[in-house]
Amino acid sequence: MKQLAVVMALLVSLGVLAQGQHGPGMRKDPKMDMTAEQMATLKTKKMTLALDLTKVQQQKVMSINLEEAEFKKAKWDEMKVLRENGERKKPTTEEQFEMQNARLDHQIAHQEKMREVLNDEQYQTWKKLRFAKAHHGKKKMQEKGRRG
Repeated sequence: MKQLAVVMALLVSLGVLAQGQHGPGMRKDPKMDMTAEQMATLKTKKMTLALDLTKVQQQKVMSINLEEAEFKKAKWDEMKVLRENGERKKPTTEEQFEMQNARLDHQIAHQEKMREVLNDEQYQTWKKLRFAKAHHGKKKMQEKGRRG
């Protein structure tokens, strides 16, 4: 009888643990519920706190962040439509190259815009923050057993 109770307890605990796991795929980013203006405003305020931006810099950074947020939102919506229609398929190596190349070109352009707005000290701090954030995400994905 005790063995039956132990087996039942194990099965119940296994069921509880299994419920907490998330399946593969993209999770909904809570920021995607916000408008592009809201995302850009929050990012600009965080950057103002971290980099001690002037009013003129805040306005310029806000326009850059708004442009980035609109681009990100458009990409997110495009992927959402493809996912919902079931049209999303694994890209070929040539398509992967093109997508990565376009993404890197976009990042380089963004970095150049930020270099024009920020002074040298602010720019170096911004790059360090970006680097740390990028590697933090990779680290989290590796901890969860995903590639990164």
